[in-house]
Amino acid sequence: MRIAVSRTAGKEDQIMNKQEIYAYLKGNHIWHEITEHKAVYSMAELSQVDVPYPEADAKNLFVCDDKKRNYYLITVKGNKRVDLKGFRRRNNTRPLSFAPENDLMDIMNLKAGSVTPFGVMNDQENRVKVFIDRDFMEPPKLVGVHPNDNTATVWLGTEALISIIKEHGNAVELVEI
Repeated sequence: MRIAVSRTAGKEDQIMNKQEIYAYLKGNHIWHEITEHKAVYSMAELSQVDVPYPEADAKNLFVCDDKKRNYYLITVKGNKRVDLKGFRRRNNTRPLSFAPENDLMDIMNLKAGSVTPFGVMNDQENRVKVFIDRDFMEPPKLVGVHPNDNTATVWLGTEALISIIKEHGNAVELVEI
C-alpha cells in the first residue's frame, strides 16, 4: 500500500488534528471506523465507553531515554502493563522514563491523554521510533487509537497503521510486550 504524505515548508502547515487525520484516511482510501466519545485520559475511562472492538483498544506510552536523545512510542493492547526495564533490555535502549509533557507537545503536538501513533504525523524530524505490540497482528488485526485528540477512537488495520508510520519516515517495529 503506497500512502501519500504531504509535506510543506512551514511546521504550522504540517500539524494534523483530528479532522485532518480523518481526511487523510479517507483521501488515501484506508479502511477505518470512528467512534466519537467523551474525552478519555486512561484505559479505565475508555472501558466505560461502548466501543465496537474492545479487543483492539491500544494504550500508548511516550517515553525517552535518560539522555533525552531518543524518543519512543510504545503501543500495546489496552489490558497490558509495560515493564520499562524489561522493555529496555529486550529492545537494547538506554534507561527509559516517561517523556515530559513539553517534549510530547514539541515533538508530536499532542497533549497528555491524547498520545497516539498518529502523532508521528506531526513529528517533523522523525525523532520518534514506534514499537507496536505484536499481538495487534493477531485476528482481527485491528488497532484502535486516538486521532490526535482523545475525544474519538479510530479503528483501522494494524498493517495500515504500520504503513502510515513508515511512509511518514518514522521507524516502526513489531515487538513482544
